[in-house]
Amino acid sequence: MNHKRYSAPLAILALGAIALTGCAANESGTPAGDSTTAGLSGTLNGIGSSAQGTAQTVWAAGFQTANPDVTVNYDPQGSGAGRTSFISGAADFAGSDAALSDEELAKTFAGCAADSGALDLPVYISPIAIAYNVDGVDELKLDAPTIAGIFKGTITTWNDPAITAQNPDAALPDARITVVHRSDDSGTTQNFTEYLSATAPAVWDAAPSQTYPYKVGDAAKGTSGVADATRNGSNSITYIDESGASGLSIAQVKVGDEYVTLSPEGAAAVVAASPLVEGREANDLAVAIDRTNTEKGAWPLVLVSYLITCADYEDAAKAELVKAYAGHIVSDESQAAAAKEAGSAPLAADLANTVRTAIDSIK
Repeated sequence: MNHKRYSAPLAILALGAIALTGCAANESGTPAGDSTTAGLSGTLNGIGSSAQGTAQTVWAAGFQTANPDVTVNYDPQGSGAGRTSFISGAADFAGSDAALSDEELAKTFAGCAADSGALDLPVYISPIAIAYNVDGVDELKLDAPTIAGIFKGTITTWNDPAITAQNPDAALPDARITVVHRSDDSGTTQNFTEYLSATAPAVWDAAPSQTYPYKVGDAAKGTSGVADATRNGSNSITYIDESGASGLSIAQVKVGDEYVTLSPEGAAAVVAASPLVEGREANDLAVAIDRTNTEKGAWPLVLVSYLITCADYEDAAKAELVKAYAGHIVSDESQAAAAKEAGSAPLAADLANTVRTAIDSIK
């Protein structure tokens, strides 16, 4: 993603965290929002972010309850698979924890009208956790260079001096660190590597990427995959959407001069101070997250998850369905329902209104 030029900062205030699960057409969930559209019928197929899974379950259930002649299918294969499927026309929309790259934006979108671009619509904010499973270690503090060294494979044992210096009272074992990372192209990996590139460049010398750049540790697919591998492993550590970290301990991360405990408020504050990426089509709302934010309580290890749609669909009926569903997702009721069921961060009023304006432009 090209972050060379930026626009003015967004005013985004949000609370909550996010969670993960799969979503299919008729799974039960909390109905949310009044999205009934007279005569609306058909099927929508979405593929993408596993982090959006639970929220998509809730959103789809609410939309189908309000519109019984509509079916919404969402397959949480991962962000990379979602964008690829959307570009090829295999999906009507994608969920992605990374916005479309400049290279992807230059492609032809099979389901869109000729010469139509695509829109990145932020629908949900997620803190990324450094989650671990080490017997006897309930609290762990890590700075960015140490995190980079662990995940690069240059720090290999739990009692390495770089770790013990930050955790003098912890019973760190003389045991090899088991690193767990994503095997699939992942927006979470993109955001994690962006963070390390920005905060520990002397250690993390790989460019930000949706593909994990180093041959180290164990690989697992999707949020649930890395969570299971870390929970079932020994002396293991991973990066994961906070919502998927159930049963794991979460490290404090050094931000500026202080160690910070993960919080959705801290993640939202970072997004609030971050600009939009410039040079994009009108109503493309890709956010250039400021990973170097050191304000008190800030959690710069954060991702913004997007709904990716056509600006102009080839099929007018499909456009109507996507537009209605996207509008349902960003309604106050739907955001609140997802926050309740998935722990996601409701969009603040200013951001929600900006996204609704972009949705209104879909045709």
